[in-house]
Amino acid sequence: MTASRAPAEPAVREFESTVERLDGREVVLAETYFYPESGGQPADRGTVAGVLVDDVTERDGEVVHVLAEDPSAGSEREVESGEVVTGVVDDDFRTYCMRAHTASHVLYGAARRTCEDLGYAGFDISPEKVRVDLTTAEPLGDDDLVELERLANRAVWDSRPVSWEVLPEAEARDRDGIAFNTKTEEGAMSGGESVRVVTVEDWDVAACGGTHVENTAEIGQITALDRSNPGEGVTRVEFAVGPTAIDRGAAIHSAALEAAAAADTNVEDLPEEVRRLRGELDRLDSALRDTRSDLLRARLGEFPTTEADGVAWAVGTVADADPNDLREPAEALLESTDSIDALAAVGTGGSPFVVVAAAPDSDADAGAVVGAVTDEFGGGGGGGPTFAQGGGLDADPDDVVGWLRSR
Repeated sequence: MTASRAPAEPAVREFESTVERLDGREVVLAETYFYPESGGQPADRGTVAGVLVDDVTERDGEVVHVLAEDPSAGSEREVESGEVVTGVVDDDFRTYCMRAHTASHVLYGAARRTCEDLGYAGFDISPEKVRVDLTTAEPLGDDDLVELERLANRAVWDSRPVSWEVLPEAEARDRDGIAFNTKTEEGAMSGGESVRVVTVEDWDVAACGGTHVENTAEIGQITALDRSNPGEGVTRVEFAVGPTAIDRGAAIHSAALEAAAAADTNVEDLPEEVRRLRGELDRLDSALRDTRSDLLRARLGEFPTTEADGVAWAVGTVADADPNDLREPAEALLESTDSIDALAAVGTGGSPFVVVAAAPDSDADAGAVVGAVTDEFGGGGGGGPTFAQGGGLDADPDDVVGWLRSR
């Protein structure tokens, strides 16, 4: 069995090792410091014998390095079994993964202090962000996300030591408050009955097989990006570390300053000013809707009238409206007058429509009239005796009005 030395000695970036086996582009070394993809942490990048590493995976107890090209034939630097080669781990990517992985533990430690019935459902590191899936009694809100970010950054500032050790499984499970999920952290199981445990001093303890920094201060800024609910009882928190976190924080600060300037206030008072403006906008929207309804009602009241089968009809065209805009003013008009029993409004524009409203005590049937219109001019629609609408009419609106008046 060739286990990776990366979790135990994450600071090693260059090493020499003997090639145990070659199989095309796949190389197995006697000892390796490359981290194979596991538990949400991606595989290391780098080179083996000067050849780029495409992937690192653990298979049948062996760490397999998948190279970009076959190192045994056709390459500038041919490699043979038994040869000692140099492995170089990409420093930038390894450092990022170490910081990101420890940051996920720090964030979980923050969640321990804010969430009830907390559980761990996995995590994932990508080049731009990190996600942690939490099981919680209640979904997290925006305030919870902000508090997680605040507590996590406080733990970074406090420079808490980070340590790791391999323990018997029974002893590891007895650790107070340990986060233990072998399905999502398969790398934590070190073989046999042993478990690797990572501890952030006085903050978090978890079964984990990944690479970590030795102190939370090495993580740098943690910036919360988003939260979502990918499954019942699961809250997904996404955050960034490193340059992405710094850039996101700067962008948020810039947006807040710009918004505050536009609202003629300061950042601290921005939420209250936005609430005030939101209330004012709602008031104006309501007033506009009322005014628009009054105008449409007045327009409907100007329709020429006609009589058919003992029913007094008002029929005409209306512009700059959709069917849903007309229901309230049409019903209000019928309630306020005894001179008409029903009305039909034909909308002008690219796609003509018809709206029919009838007083409840009249002999008119709005749904039947709309059905007759769509039978004559195409389209479709429906409704009940007092209100119905149809759309997609294949006719000039004036022709539809003329047909309605002649019925």
